[in-house]
Amino acid sequence: MPEQVQERGGVLRAFGLAEVYNPSMVPTLQPGDQLVVQYGAAVRPGDVVVLRHPFRQDLLIVKRVVERRDGGWWVRGDNPYVENDSREFGTVPDELVIARAWLRVRPPRGVQRSPRAVLSWALSAVRSVRADRSLSRRLRAR
Repeated sequence: MPEQVQERGGVLRAFGLAEVYNPSMVPTLQPGDQLVVQYGAAVRPGDVVVLRHPFRQDLLIVKRVVERRDGGWWVRGDNPYVENDSREFGTVPDELVIARAWLRVRPPRGVQRSPRAVLSWALSAVRSVRADRSLSRRLRAR
């Protein structure tokens, strides 16, 4: 469920958290990463999104939007060895794309004992999940 609501231009924008469970977005996202997502945000090629799986709509998955096609969005995982994406299920209708990822928060792995280890984790834990236009073009070219 959304945790915060912000009104912008008369439209409510809800924010929430999503957890990554599988390796389909490696190296961009790792299992265990948390995503700060915005529900109902505009989607563009290169964006990382949360969507309902077209064949199992109770299952939420995280993918990168590659391009707009007839019938919806073509999505791919960043991991070329995992094919649970549009190569398997085709285009994804707009109504199944539910949120756009803004930030990745990587939880600490194990116990951080030294100040240097804590600082290193803090500097790398939060990253923007920006649209990667070059990756979008490379995925489309395959």
